[in-house]
Amino acid sequence: MPRKSASVRRFKSEADEADWYATPEGRRQTQREFVRALRERKLNRSAGLKTAKTDAKVLERLIEQAKENTMRAISIRVPIADLERAKRIAEKTGEGYQTVLKRAIRAGLRRAG
Repeated sequence: MPRKSASVRRFKSEADEADWYATPEGRRQTQREFVRALRERKLNRSAGLKTAKTDAKVLERLIEQAKENTMRAISIRVPIADLERAKRIAEKTGEGYQTVLKRAIRAGLRRAG
């Protein structure tokens, strides 16, 4: 005979219920229910959403756009004279010297190829 839950939880609102399921106890309860449903073969498989496949070229363009807007911290050695020059330019333009350096790197990369 299947085991029944000792008590049924009552929640004041859906937000309270969501908060409880986000706790470790709630996650364990969800895991137990999932395992029980698997064991009793009560899980239904979804066919998934019927969406059209995206063109590979569109995906490549989206990935490139995401890379342009995503930053990664690096460490680079720059001659002190170049760093001071970037700081002077930054003072004149009212922006950070790192922004000046990033812009110069991009311009140099565009020229290189």
